[in-house]
Amino acid sequence: MTKLTPEKAGEFYAIHKERPFYGELVSFMCEGPIIAAVLEKDNAVEDFRKLIGATDPAKAEANTIRKLYAASVGENAVHGSDSDENAKIEGDFMFSMLEQFNILSYFLNNRIFLGL
Repeated sequence: MTKLTPEKAGEFYAIHKERPFYGELVSFMCEGPIIAAVLEKDNAVEDFRKLIGATDPAKAEANTIRKLYAASVGENAVHGSDSDENAKIEGDFMFSMLEQFNILSYFLNNRIFLGL
């Protein structure tokens, strides 16, 4: 859990800077803490986007996160990367390389590191 500053939120959403909802989005993302996560699985982006629904909650399918909880395009309750490439960029933005690891790979390979 972390809290974004207006500068960091603006940097994260810079791709949307020219869109009409940019200011509302940056402001919303700074209102309180966020929980950042990286989902690793086959078809992660596509499957997660089905779960969260369309960016515009008015256009989101029934029972998706955004249909149920979003207030607007700028306050859409959850962020989901739109591509594998952007997921990598966004994960790197939120987490240092020391914080990123594949837990399944860790347990399957029985690697143990004790930093004493």
